[in-house]
Amino acid sequence: MGGLIIGIEALPALSNADRKFRVVEPKNRIFLLSAFARHYDELLRHVARRIGNPAAASDVVQDTFLRIHACAPTAEIASPAAYLFRVADNIAIDHLRHEAVRARLASADTEYEGVAATDPSPEHALDYKQRLTVLHAAIAELPPKCREVFLLHKFDGLSHGEIAERLGISRSMVEKHVMKALVHCRDRLADLLD
Repeated sequence: MGGLIIGIEALPALSNADRKFRVVEPKNRIFLLSAFARHYDELLRHVARRIGNPAAASDVVQDTFLRIHACAPTAEIASPAAYLFRVADNIAIDHLRHEAVRARLASADTEYEGVAATDPSPEHALDYKQRLTVLHAAIAELPPKCREVFLLHKFDGLSHGEIAERLGISRSMVEKHVMKALVHCRDRLADLLD
């Protein structure tokens, strides 16, 4: 199976007393994990072609396994293989976006390598540090879900639709979280903005 280890153990015989406390594995999860094991090599090749990096493809496929293992859908899935490939494609797209952001940041760093650095005045440096401290505190004050949505949107560059799909919430809820976070940060920084 290309290096992936999946732990599947037979359940011991259960007494009648144990049966009423046993957690039943959702049917979709079993089908998905079985499909994952059958299509692992094909999925790995597909993702490697898509992102062009075999090592990163292995990470994406492992993330696919973790995602389907963590939250199997409740609706009936007509084609588990197609579902797996769609999940892997979505994770691969996220990976490519993150790589693009990293590349952009790296190119911005090299763009200014030959330029002599001009140090900001002590007043500007202090002002910047104060704003950053207040912004960090403002973000930390946000409710956990609101903070997660805000960081995914503003720092990871995900769209509202992508965040909604990733977190399993509606697009309008994502928009409300982003707006709430922006208003909160603006209010907290109001005294420091010119």
